[in-house]
Amino acid sequence: MSLITCKDVSFTYEGNTVLKDVNFHIDDNDYLCIVGENGAGKSTLMKGLLKLKKPSTGSITMSDGLKANEIGYLPQQSDVQKDFPASVYEVVLSGCLNKLKTRPFYSKKEKDIANNNLERLGITHLKNQCFRDLSGGQKQRVLLARALCATSKVLLLDEPVASLDPVVTQELYELINKINKEMNITIIMVSHDIEASLKYAKHILHLHSQQLFFGSVEEYRNSDIGQRFLGGQQ
Repeated sequence: MSLITCKDVSFTYEGNTVLKDVNFHIDDNDYLCIVGENGAGKSTLMKGLLKLKKPSTGSITMSDGLKANEIGYLPQQSDVQKDFPASVYEVVLSGCLNKLKTRPFYSKKEKDIANNNLERLGITHLKNQCFRDLSGGQKQRVLLARALCATSKVLLLDEPVASLDPVVTQELYELINKINKEMNITIIMVSHDIEASLKYAKHILHLHSQQLFFGSVEEYRNSDIGQRFLGGQQ
């Protein structure tokens, strides 16, 4: 079953078309990597999927039972995130905000969700530490745990391993892969790491101000655009 379907989608900014002719679908338990050079429209599409930006043409539809505010989102790292003055537990628990509705306080259920995700990502021992004192890799684990608190269906990840060292990068990729396979959570990840995209993803969406390719990893390897972009990384 398709969780998200994009049909003839285009986006404009200040009167200029920044992304056009986007047609793809994301199935339950899928793992989609969105690739392309800087300025290709990847982040614009992510905003569209989160309902933060409305397409100028076309439609983005979600299956019954999936709402934009129920999609877990891990944005690109920013200085604000890096210096956030809160404990690890508070940051992770804040991922449950969309579950509060009119309630002013977190319930035991939400606190259990936060603790379970701390344990799942191996950061329970950091629970009471200040977020801004953590290493880059630890911060990304915390923010991933926070994103998991918001969803049981879909995670959107925007360059989740940017600026991390190779060992930590590999660990984070393995965690994301485990979340996809063991928790059956659909992954949509923007990435410049084509090698990792080919290793972990099930489908590839290649953008360059328009959609150049959508299909399976194997189809991408054999496509003209895939072979040009890979440059021998087969």
